[in-house]
Amino acid sequence: MSKSSTHGSIMGRWLAPMLATALLPIASSALADEELVVYSSRKEQLIKPLFDAFEKAHGIHVSYQTGKEGPLIERLKQEKTKTPADLLMLVDAGNLWYAGTQGILEQTHSPVLNNQIPAQYRDPDGRWFGLSVRARTIVYSTDRVKPEALSTYADLADPKWKGRLCLRTSKKIYNKSLVASMIHHHGESGAEKIVRGWVDNLAVKPFAKDSHLIKAIEAGACDVGIVNTYYFGRAESSNPDIPVALFWPDQSGNGVHVNISGAGITQHAPHKENAFKLLNWLAGAESQKILGSMNKEYPVRGDIPWDPQVASWGRFVADPMNLAETGKRQAAAVKLMQRARYK
Repeated sequence: MSKSSTHGSIMGRWLAPMLATALLPIASSALADEELVVYSSRKEQLIKPLFDAFEKAHGIHVSYQTGKEGPLIERLKQEKTKTPADLLMLVDAGNLWYAGTQGILEQTHSPVLNNQIPAQYRDPDGRWFGLSVRARTIVYSTDRVKPEALSTYADLADPKWKGRLCLRTSKKIYNKSLVASMIHHHGESGAEKIVRGWVDNLAVKPFAKDSHLIKAIEAGACDVGIVNTYYFGRAESSNPDIPVALFWPDQSGNGVHVNISGAGITQHAPHKENAFKLLNWLAGAESQKILGSMNKEYPVRGDIPWDPQVASWGRFVADPMNLAETGKRQAAAVKLMQRARYK
């Protein structure tokens, strides 16, 4: 069985219950007259300001359908040449990689995208492009942990953290991609040893959300954990004096694990030219500022200033691995976490 088909079989077990939802029609009274249609797993509040700005700049109206990644991918596969979608926008490089293997995204050749988006954040074959970056890093209690005690993701498997570590569930795509990156860097046996150490050090069972993990550290249930930075941004915005802080691991090694939200033009896009305009525009300065500020993420472009709150967390060295690798190794990551009893 190929890697892509193995990945597909894993996804298939949870796609079926949601497929009916995914096949609901786009809420539009005149679909045939729409100039551009986007399927997006990003929530409406995170994409509407972008599409409004694009329409103002180019006079092209954008209609959109939001939903979960898996069902949106399956919808495109079923619609084939009859799809109304011109662009697919997803969160996590693993999801983008999987979509790129399913024959639903077109190879796009754009000097603008290739020049503006670093190679590590785009598909080597041009089927998808990262648009915003999120870091998955360590958080710790400022009351009970000194930052000099922290170093790497692997160090969290050390017995000194026994009964002090909190994690989010392994079922979340963010942790699948993190473990996939660890397989890339450490090999399966090395990555499994680390994950088993994490499980042994858990203070409580894994949380459903990163926000719950941060609250647990604040409440004293655990001392350290791993979260996406924008969850910390929300917590810090609610309580500027929160006794929790970020730590950038692996700064002398592989760097901080990062992921992306991104997009690709659909294989059978009815409005390919407009989709190409939108995708190129999303890599532009105006949209990059919007993308970086709305969800406390990072612009994919290195020349765009960071949101002031995000900038206050400090600079870091990011893992330079091409994020397509997280997709290629995601099925192996799932199996590894199951073996390690990481729930």
